[in-house]
Amino acid sequence: MKRGFYTIMSAQLFSSLADNALFVAAVELLRTSGAPEWQRAALVPMFALFYVVLAPFVGAFADALPKGKVMFVSNAIKIVGCLMMLFGSHPLIAYAVVGLGAAAYSPAKYGILTELLPASQLVKANGWIEGLTIASIILGVLLGGQLVGQHLSAALLSIDLPMIDTGVDTAAESAIAALILVYALAAWFNTRIPHTGVEMRPLRQNPQRSILSNTLALLPDFWACNSRLWRDKLGQISLSTTTLFWGAGGNLKFIVLAWAGVALGYNTTQASALTGVVAIGTAVGAVAASMRMRLDMATRVIPLGITMGLLLILMVFISNIWVAIPFLILLGGLGGFLVVPMNALLQHRGHNLMGAGRSIAVQNFNEQACILGLGAFYSLSLKLGLSVFGAITVFGVVVAGIMLVIQRWHASNCRNHSEELNHLLHIARQDTHH
Repeated sequence: MKRGFYTIMSAQLFSSLADNALFVAAVELLRTSGAPEWQRAALVPMFALFYVVLAPFVGAFADALPKGKVMFVSNAIKIVGCLMMLFGSHPLIAYAVVGLGAAAYSPAKYGILTELLPASQLVKANGWIEGLTIASIILGVLLGGQLVGQHLSAALLSIDLPMIDTGVDTAAESAIAALILVYALAAWFNTRIPHTGVEMRPLRQNPQRSILSNTLALLPDFWACNSRLWRDKLGQISLSTTTLFWGAGGNLKFIVLAWAGVALGYNTTQASALTGVVAIGTAVGAVAASMRMRLDMATRVIPLGITMGLLLILMVFISNIWVAIPFLILLGGLGGFLVVPMNALLQHRGHNLMGAGRSIAVQNFNEQACILGLGAFYSLSLKLGLSVFGAITVFGVVVAGIMLVIQRWHASNCRNHSEELNHLLHIARQDTHH
């Protein structure tokens, strides 16, 4: 890998570490303030909100500037969200602002890979970045759990600044304050990311129009890119698969917290460790996929998605921690092995069709819309009185059913569009076409 790749990895590690620790801190902040269960579940879709709303704009923004600069600005926005959470804003609103920073960050984070590396290294690079992201999830949820735990929070709260009243008085607030420093470290790494030499695609500006009109002019371009990727016979399958995976996986971190509280009687600190267990499995699956899979083999992993949905249903019958740990590792492992080759294939098709930043923005729009939709569905299930076990069961049925539809869709493409698929797979095997 090129030298700049490891700087990108360092920036991603600390930014994602803070994102995941902040989720645990926000859950604890809502819990200790007496907020209902459905509001805690709503944290996930609120984080996804700006991914969906700003998707037509963040891709073009990422293509118009050096990716390192875009990532720096994004981490600064996340710090603003943390400060809002500390100083009076409702946690759901403040967490949505953090999601705004993440929405701007993602097209740059993934888009820079296709600028820096050839196609033959994309699966390997995705294995690295997904593995590192999963490692940061493990460390992040563990860090978040410890920051809101009794011992570490007491040490943080004992720190006094002379003549300054910070207003930080609870364990959750002290955790959020500490995570601002982690975001600042990630922002520093962003400043060290090299320019890839790829020509920027400046935003189209008409001096005769207002800023709002110029901004809205990006909408037709975004929808054209979205339609182009959905019409592509490989792009549509990889996009639908990763969309569903992240829709389910994005909500799984809260589902595990809720399930651990009901099935095992765990508090936030204990339950956060189980979220890390799922992430361990995902990391193993991601590394295995990066070693064994190629772009032209990516569609073979679709059945794993159906299995994941069925395993979610089985989770409601587990009440023993020693059964839960290997089960959650297996669940995460299947997800990691599924998403790495599919994500790489989607990046490859998107880069060929429209450019890295716009491609990732389209991907984020669809994936985060799925997180938003499934998260709202899960939160509404709880608000309407369904038990945690009942909501998890329905959630698993929906995931398995949609993945089965995707599998049949791809089988239909293989029968009816075999010549086009063979051509696209041939391109996937050639670095020169990337």
